[in-house]
Amino acid sequence: MSKKLSSPLSFLPLYNLFSAVGWSYLLYSVVSLYPKIGQPSFFYQTRNIATLIQCGAVIEIINSLLGIVRSPLSTTVAQVSSRLLVVIGIFQLLPNTSGVQSIVYISLLLAWSITEIVRYLYYFFTLVFKSGAPKILVLLRYNLFWVLYPTGVASELCIIYCALNAAETQYCLLYKRLLQVAMIAYIPGFPVLFLHMVTQRKKVMKGLSSPSGKKLS
Repeated sequence: MSKKLSSPLSFLPLYNLFSAVGWSYLLYSVVSLYPKIGQPSFFYQTRNIATLIQCGAVIEIINSLLGIVRSPLSTTVAQVSSRLLVVIGIFQLLPNTSGVQSIVYISLLLAWSITEIVRYLYYFFTLVFKSGAPKILVLLRYNLFWVLYPTGVASELCIIYCALNAAETQYCLLYKRLLQVAMIAYIPGFPVLFLHMVTQRKKVMKGLSSPSGKKLS
């Protein structure tokens, strides 16, 4: 969620803080619980909380639609909908497929959770403090995506691909086709979203290198 405009709504900082806490819990689970129980037990034990936390991002679409935040509606919808497809369409409807029961689920949670912890904390500090987010948080926000974004997208695609046959056998051919269309949508979608982050990074890094150290969001 992007920086608040002139909105008096005070829930924005709390939303970002609670979201950061939720993703921190998932990251802690990967680090502490996964080594003890392994897959597929870890998936079955965490899929519901992962789904719940990710579904909370629907609020970001609403805020963007209402103009409460600066985030472009098109990119917000693309990012949130692709993840909702994974958590609802696969985690909940096709939980017995190989993708979610493998190490790919772990790479997905790592990429998602680290990205979101940094992102939500960045927005929290930007909204609450006049000085904005700490420099280290800004650097993480606009540099980790080089690795985490491709990792997350690759994990998402792998999980969807592994669920294609199950989608047809457990539901119908139409569901399989829907997942295939979603995979194809990543082809134009990934470059657009990735280049958007690259553009934002250039602006922010330029601001950090200026004498005033001004940060853009």
